[in-house]
Amino acid sequence: MAAFEHRQAEEIRRGKDFVQLKNGPFDLDLVFAPDGIETFAEAWARRVEVEGFPVCHIDDIIRSKAATHRQKDIESLPRLRAFRTWLKGR
Repeated sequence: MAAFEHRQAEEIRRGKDFVQLKNGPFDLDLVFAPDGIETFAEAWARRVEVEGFPVCHIDDIIRSKAATHRQKDIESLPRLRAFRTWLKGR
């Protein structure tokens, strides 16, 4: 295992709040304590399955993005809300 991958694995095991993985076909952010989500158990109960993989419910993603108050997250909210509308209509 390369030093970079070893460091990332250690960060994940330690429970670091946020780990970015950028060495695959796409960037992946692992967020262990997202803003706007009270408990893991509540978010887990609302999860959805996408091709057999559990992911956060779109409402939790929107709630978390809104709670960060970061400009880039605020700018993503209209697209996320439009995506939620699309999901409900299909």
